[in-house]
Amino acid sequence: MNDAGSADRFEHGGFDGEDDPDGRNGAEGKGDFSDKSDFEDKRVFEGESGKQDEQDKQDKHERQEGYGIPGGPANDNGDDIPQRPGQPPRIPMPRASVEDGGRPLPALEDLGEAAPRRAPLVLEHRVLKSLLGAWALAACSPDETAAVEEHLGDCGSCADEALRLREAVGLLHQPESLDLDPGLRTRVLDGCLDRRPPRVPVPGWAAPYDAEAARLDALLQDIGDAEWHRPVRLRWFEAEGPMTRRTTVAGVIAHLLSVDGLVAVALGMDDPLGDMAGAAPTPRARTEAYWRTSHFPPGRSVRAPWREQTHDLVRAVSFISDSGPARPAVSYGDFELPLRDAMLDRAFECWVHAEDIAEAVDYPYEPPAPRHMNRMIDLAARVLPDVLATRRRAGLASPPHHRHLVPAGEPGRSLRLEIEGLGGGEWLIPLDSPAAVGSAAHEVAHVALDGAEFCRLAAGHVPPAEAAVGQVGDREAIRDVLFAAAALSRM
Repeated sequence: MNDAGSADRFEHGGFDGEDDPDGRNGAEGKGDFSDKSDFEDKRVFEGESGKQDEQDKQDKHERQEGYGIPGGPANDNGDDIPQRPGQPPRIPMPRASVEDGGRPLPALEDLGEAAPRRAPLVLEHRVLKSLLGAWALAACSPDETAAVEEHLGDCGSCADEALRLREAVGLLHQPESLDLDPGLRTRVLDGCLDRRPPRVPVPGWAAPYDAEAARLDALLQDIGDAEWHRPVRLRWFEAEGPMTRRTTVAGVIAHLLSVDGLVAVALGMDDPLGDMAGAAPTPRARTEAYWRTSHFPPGRSVRAPWREQTHDLVRAVSFISDSGPARPAVSYGDFELPLRDAMLDRAFECWVHAEDIAEAVDYPYEPPAPRHMNRMIDLAARVLPDVLATRRRAGLASPPHHRHLVPAGEPGRSLRLEIEGLGGGEWLIPLDSPAAVGSAAHEVAHVALDGAEFCRLAAGHVPPAEAAVGQVGDREAIRDVLFAAAALSRM
């Protein structure tokens, strides 16, 4: 406290009443022993205190004798008791550093001499030569390894032999990816189903969606909570240029959930958007509606409804026979696709967006199984004539002076689309009318692409002008087909 009274007491060396309960510092509990009578009282008090100290020492000595150890440990009151002469202290003092002790540091040579090295292993030439195979496999002991390596510096023939053996070991252990083969799941399921056929098998045209959804779900299971908010850029192609939209990993899964809901509605299942569905039943409108009405940015919680919906879709289509009709049709707003083609379309979108997510989280991701990719490419090749006709009506294709219209079902001008790789093949694309039939006799151009490259072109991830394409023939027809392939993409 900094009040005036406190300052006055501090300057005069006084005490308050609480520190002088017996009133020895004066009649009012204050005093500085300046008065003679106070000094005599102080002397008497000190004398009494001296006698009391002598009595305390005597009691402490008796207690020490009771312990039976002169200078034993401290008593229960914490009094320090002297120790025996030469006895180390009960609480050791902090150790001083060697540098602070003023003593010279030991020489490095002395340290080496303190722990003498073992003599190197001496082996004959024939023994060292017999160890070269074990040395190449890193199976020698440390002493044998040192002896062999020292010998290789002096013996040229053994050094050449060791080099050949080391190269041979490299051929025995080819570097392999830690990722599982995309076809492993299918092979395991095929083996299980051969032993015990399912009562309701998954149709072949739904197998690509089943496989790609399972692969994406395995990727999502391995990522952490923070990675669900990693930025992802959706890419597609419209008219004459690329389009992008920024979202997150969780936003991509919400997009797949929304668009897969179109197939769910066609099958009579519940719409995952419920009342959130927009007026236009297009993939973009549904996705924007989901993003707009979400109270919080989508996170890991979006995985559960997407995963459940994929299982429900596969289960529902499994009751549709392979030989049955392709109905019901799935409406995408601007166009319709038969159910089988819609499931292939969803499988393709699942793979493409899984690659987007894998790129965002720095995780390798392999293309689909070859037979599944072949089905996806076949769908794109069958849709290309309609897309090409739509672009021509919009004025986005080449002028029609080269066109040669024929009756429906008749052969017309065609482009040969050759897709290389395990999932590839060849398709003849009619150029002038979707109702025409592709014909090798009327072929005017030939285009060759890798399977994965064509799929990325169809996904809008590769601009048509930058696609790695081998091309021969009519340049305008080739350009129209490449831009039509890119126009297959959408958000």
